[in-house]
Amino acid sequence: MQNQSTVTEFVLLGLSQNPTIQKTAFLLFLLIYIATMGSNILVIVTIVCSPALRGCPMYFFLVFLSSLDACFSSVITPKAIADTLHEKKKISYEGCLMQVFGVHFLAGAEVIVLTAMAYDRYVAICKPLHYASIMNWRLCGILMGVALMGGLLHSMIQISFTFHLPFCGPNVIDHIMCDLYPLLKLACTDTDILHLWVFANSGSFCLLIFSMLLISYSVILFSLRKHSSEGRRKALSTCGSHIAVVVLFFVPCIFMYARPPSAYFFDKFVAIFCTTLTPLLNPMIYTFRNKDMNNARRKMWKRLTVLSDEKQNIT
Repeated sequence: MQNQSTVTEFVLLGLSQNPTIQKTAFLLFLLIYIATMGSNILVIVTIVCSPALRGCPMYFFLVFLSSLDACFSSVITPKAIADTLHEKKKISYEGCLMQVFGVHFLAGAEVIVLTAMAYDRYVAICKPLHYASIMNWRLCGILMGVALMGGLLHSMIQISFTFHLPFCGPNVIDHIMCDLYPLLKLACTDTDILHLWVFANSGSFCLLIFSMLLISYSVILFSLRKHSSEGRRKALSTCGSHIAVVVLFFVPCIFMYARPPSAYFFDKFVAIFCTTLTPLLNPMIYTFRNKDMNNARRKMWKRLTVLSDEKQNIT
């Protein structure tokens, strides 16, 4: 299909047109974005600076997940922050497609990373004697390569749905960001088949992976009955964090893509939760009750304090 678009930009209605709400949203989005970047960078730095954590596959995956979360938030949140300061929220046609590409590339990669983390926990708990031989660095590298390639393939398929669509009429998107269903709604052509493809590529994919992850964690939790009480407590703490992150990621995804593409007034709030709050909550969930992370963070702060004191003494 040849692109016959006359639309060169889109107008996002954003969260609200009320100036008071927009000022409040500016402050909230800014604080959340700063906290998101700070918490994810802190997780990455803590793990990288700790030899004990750096050598563990679980924390290798966590560094990768935090990097994806920081990038994922940066695709949408800075634009949303800037839009709260403007009455008319414009985005170019190319910028809109870039948002779609970035969101689905990073989300697709994160799906595979979360799956890899579930497999890591399965091996650690169900096959502890073979953990070192199975979860070697070669496999970890392959899994992260698969995550990036899978995210790229997923996003390229999503972009192909919209790249050749003609946009020749209304250009107003009642959302805080560009996404597939709002764009398909504006296209000057029949998009019923494309709606089915979006469901197959996003909605059904989320449902399938989410179901597989829930089954895998059920198997892991069932196998814990063979462990000691201390082993069960530690495994439950780790698996509980993983399950919470999986639910926070997949439930909004399923809501947005595994249903008919009708517009609901709370779609914006689901998108806000998915793109701004989830990347903030993930590092908090993984580190809040993690003794290894907390100990590594304290040691890192102590080293920084010592270095700072030595520098002051020299000067």
